[in-house]
Amino acid sequence: MAVRDFALLMAMCLIWAVNNIISKYVVSILDVPPLFYAAGRFLIVAACLFPFLLPAPKPLWKLIVTAFLMGAGSFGLMFVGLRDATPSSAAVVLQMGMPATLILSMLFLGERVRWRRGLGIALTFAGVLTVMWNPHGLTLSNGLLLIAASTVLSAAGTVMTKQIEGIRPIAFQAWVGVSSLFPMAALSLWLEPHALDTAVAAGWRFWAALAFSALIVSLVAHTVYVTMLQKYEANLISALILVTPLATIVLGVVVLGDPLGPRLIIGSALALAGVLIIALRGSQVMSMLLAMRNRAE
Repeated sequence: MAVRDFALLMAMCLIWAVNNIISKYVVSILDVPPLFYAAGRFLIVAACLFPFLLPAPKPLWKLIVTAFLMGAGSFGLMFVGLRDATPSSAAVVLQMGMPATLILSMLFLGERVRWRRGLGIALTFAGVLTVMWNPHGLTLSNGLLLIAASTVLSAAGTVMTKQIEGIRPIAFQAWVGVSSLFPMAALSLWLEPHALDTAVAAGWRFWAALAFSALIVSLVAHTVYVTMLQKYEANLISALILVTPLATIVLGVVVLGDPLGPRLIIGSALALAGVLIIALRGSQVMSMLLAMRNRAE
């Protein structure tokens, strides 16, 4: 990999990690309702990419469902979960996405898993459970459970993208924005009646965070990601972007004071080792899924 491309990839990972911290700051410290935050992000994405909606591949219903799963379904649950979870622990739980995608591809696409990737799946889930474990048993953290659910929806969307042909990544990102905007806005109006007042009270910090999330993360970082996938093996990119959870953990500890205990350290090591094994042992089907997946953290 060229030095310039490696630097771009690392900058992209840092942008994603910073966005995880910013999202936690918005929904927990600024106390902006998470569904409203997600709706605002999708509004900006949809507005910026609206010209790329057409021509849309058929069947349109499958495209809308897939875009919803990878947009509103995934990010809506993640933002709500971040209210109660630390970014560091969330970064570990989010690693469930790759094994979940692999398991679903086994069920619906006929993907075969040999013992090495089976070991990777087991290590990843062991790491996630370690983060959620305490001396008295399994901690059923509502925040982490919602984040885990968000990875399952994202994985389902990733597998469904394999069945959609002839769509450019930027067009799919446009459909993610449009398909997610209206459900998120409706839910926010219903469940968060004073969301706009809270956002206005939060001031420029919220609006800056929203602009960063929509423009820098969804548009700029996503463009870098797709460009790297077009130039290099998907498995290589998947392995290198493990810098994102590592950077999130470091920033969570340094910036937000997340507790760095043995459970987080051990769980992170297990989960990241498992994801690395899966990435490096990926098959052609898994590589195509990764190449089509729209990373928009």
